[in-house]
Amino acid sequence: MAIDVVLTGFEPFGGDETNPSWEAVRRAAPALREGGVEVVESELPVEFSRAGDLLEQLVREHRPRLVIATGLATGRTGVTPERVAINVRDGRIADNAGARPVDEPVVKGGPVGHFTSLPIKAMVSALREQLELPAAVSQTAGTFVCNDLFYRLLHLLSTDPESAGVRGGFVHVPAVDALAVDSTARALTRLVEVGLTAEEDLALPVGAEH
Repeated sequence: MAIDVVLTGFEPFGGDETNPSWEAVRRAAPALREGGVEVVESELPVEFSRAGDLLEQLVREHRPRLVIATGLATGRTGVTPERVAINVRDGRIADNAGARPVDEPVVKGGPVGHFTSLPIKAMVSALREQLELPAAVSQTAGTFVCNDLFYRLLHLLSTDPESAGVRGGFVHVPAVDALAVDSTARALTRLVEVGLTAEEDLALPVGAEH
């Protein structure tokens, strides 16, 4: 069954009761449906490997045109689409299953990194200019579960012939004290729309220093 977009967020982590990434996704999904976009949303576990396994299943089952995974980046003040995923797991803290890998590859034998296939600069421009929301292209997704999921997604899209042409990537969202969940949901809705319609990315200096 082919659909327009798979949109994911993460479950709560670190003792928090909610996760802004999932809260934004579950608000954005109905808005997208109202606009005629076929969307499947999913709350993923904050667990190395398992999150990637579940996202891979979603992609293979639904064969979307677009995949956007989201996660929380505490300390950031805006919505930050990620440029690159790297092939390393290095957990400063444990995930929700207690795993804390150190200097392990995400995919054994995989390339050092994968670049996103999302039009990330066009996305950031739309958030800044059209919605007047804080946004920037991020140059690092870290080495925790967010990067793990991001790399798994891009590795699948680059190696699975049936996923050829699918756009996919990862977006970090800020904590609610930096940006309200409803604003983040508006941002995700617009990111999906840009991801589905922009034929090419823009050449703009909209990257973050980090």
